Amino acid sequence: MRATPVRLSQLLVKDGARLSLGSAERGRAGPLALLSVLYFAQGLPFGFQATALPVYLRVSGVSVTTLGFLGLLSAPWMLKVLWAPLVDRQGSRRLGRRLSWILPMQAALAAVAALAAFVDPARQLAALLALVFAMNLFAATQDIAVDGLAIDTLRPSELGLGNAAQVVGYKLGMLTGGGLLVWASDSIGWRGLFLVMAGLSLLVLGLAALARDARAIEASAPSAGPGLRELLGIVGRALRTPGSAWLLAVIATYKLGESMSDVLYKPFLVDAGLTPGTIGFWAGTWGVVASLVGSLAGGVLASRLPLQRALGVTAAARVLPLLGRWWLAADGIDTGRFALVTLAEELCGGALTTVLFALMMSRVDRRIGATHYTLLASIEVAGKMPGGALGGVLVGESGWSYASAFALAVVLSLLFLPLLLRLRPRAEGA
Repeated sequence: MRATPVRLSQLLVKDGARLSLGSAERGRAGPLALLSVLYFAQGLPFGFQATALPVYLRVSGVSVTTLGFLGLLSAPWMLKVLWAPLVDRQGSRRLGRRLSWILPMQAALAAVAALAAFVDPARQLAALLALVFAMNLFAATQDIAVDGLAIDTLRPSELGLGNAAQVVGYKLGMLTGGGLLVWASDSIGWRGLFLVMAGLSLLVLGLAALARDARAIEASAPSAGPGLRELLGIVGRALRTPGSAWLLAVIATYKLGESMSDVLYKPFLVDAGLTPGTIGFWAGTWGVVASLVGSLAGGVLASRLPLQRALGVTAAARVLPLLGRWWLAADGIDTGRFALVTLAEELCGGALTTVLFALMMSRVDRRIGATHYTLLASIEVAGKMPGGALGGVLVGESGWSYASAFALAVVLSLLFLPLLLRLRPRAEGA
């Protein structure tokens, strides 16, 4: 007899009572704030990798083809599903299942950032890339536990705002690591950049260690998950449920075109003659601010509309700024056009990401919450990687123009939209 997956309408039920961090709605701000700062810490190294590193390498003469493969530094985010069952199952009884992983991973992030402060990027680039990879490894492992904590915490009605807190926190980390600290590096230097990153990571570590909200959840939750065989059986049944194949297809392809466009966009800006300062100001700073606004808007939209409808609205809106990138490459670029297209793309992309993550979280089985969500998140990351490599090869090796590659990205984003029609709605109407 097929077991029925636990729905998120049952998500916070334990021993006949609804698991909550407080009896009043005013107490709900604490859990959301805690999730935000934890995701903030995970966004710091990725912001440096996604925004600062490609500009620095391109200015240093690294080829577009090579830059197309920088996404491999993010491989732990795609592969984390391999060790997610361990994180989901094991934990200290004293600290709790989630904090047992969150605290040591956060400490490791701080340590590696401090070590990176003593690496000279001009002469020790391989060492710097290895340390960025290590940061991604620790952040991705922590993310498994933080996602589990979010699933343990969020009520069904809070999925939109909860995932907005997730995305906003992460992108604030990206803004800090890829914009503000890089901008400040003219004064504090590369060593100062990484030392500040290490200090911020230690601050988050302290907040997580002292948070009453996290300890309240951990005290109410089991210190260990289901056994490995049972866990894998639940995952298998979840993947065989009707409509799951279309859900996985949506998750894997929703940003295929956008990711190809994103990888090429900053090299295009450098080759078009924009200075690193101008790129960093609009793409690395104000672009992230626009993305934060979009993420909040996506959270509100996801709380007001059925999730599938919200996903269709944001995916359709995302096509317009991608078309704008083609316009810049085909018709010419100036600072005003660049700023308009960049802010619009970040706004629409932020909204789309939040809605997609809320949809993913609405489909998980709470018994294996961290593992199930990590599986979906790994598919999401894996789905974005081919686009970047394809774009690098087309422009760097096959002689495509930036305009042609941006046009292909628009086509891929349009081809995604019909997949939404096949996505099976939940019985609850979400």
